[in-house]
Amino acid sequence: MTMDFPALLDRFTAAIERGDGQRLAVLFTPDGTYNDGFYGPSTGRDAITAMLEDHFHAHARDFRWKMHNPLCDGTTGYAGWDFSYTSKLPGAEGKRVIFEGMSRFDLAPDGLIRQYTEIFDIGIPMAQLGFPAERIARSLEKAAGRLRERHKGGGHLENN
Repeated sequence: MTMDFPALLDRFTAAIERGDGQRLAVLFTPDGTYNDGFYGPSTGRDAITAMLEDHFHAHARDFRWKMHNPLCDGTTGYAGWDFSYTSKLPGAEGKRVIFEGMSRFDLAPDGLIRQYTEIFDIGIPMAQLGFPAERIARSLEKAAGRLRERHKGGGHLENN
């Protein structure tokens, strides 16, 4: 089977822009995980659907997600991106946010996504929304905790 990674990216971003959780979820294996930079991991198709519909589209609208420079060896894919939305959050309603990042797609042999992970500076969108420094710091601390948990026992956090 030949992997058409750019087509997968198009389906992925279109589902997110439309808020179609089921269309997004079927791109994943049944036990696949979407690791979101804000919301953390969502594992399984039901959780991925809920993450998109109950979080992304409950908190924002008018999504635009443009992937660029995709690379894929059939097992792992990478793409840089530009992402923007308009906030629905109380106190930040109507504010337009843009940020950049990179994604990694770990793929099953059938081309479905086993694990999606994104990397971006979560402080940049929060600053654009005008969040107070304390709120940004709490979010960064949570993200740092998730990162440390993923690398626990991997040698990076242990003293030599």
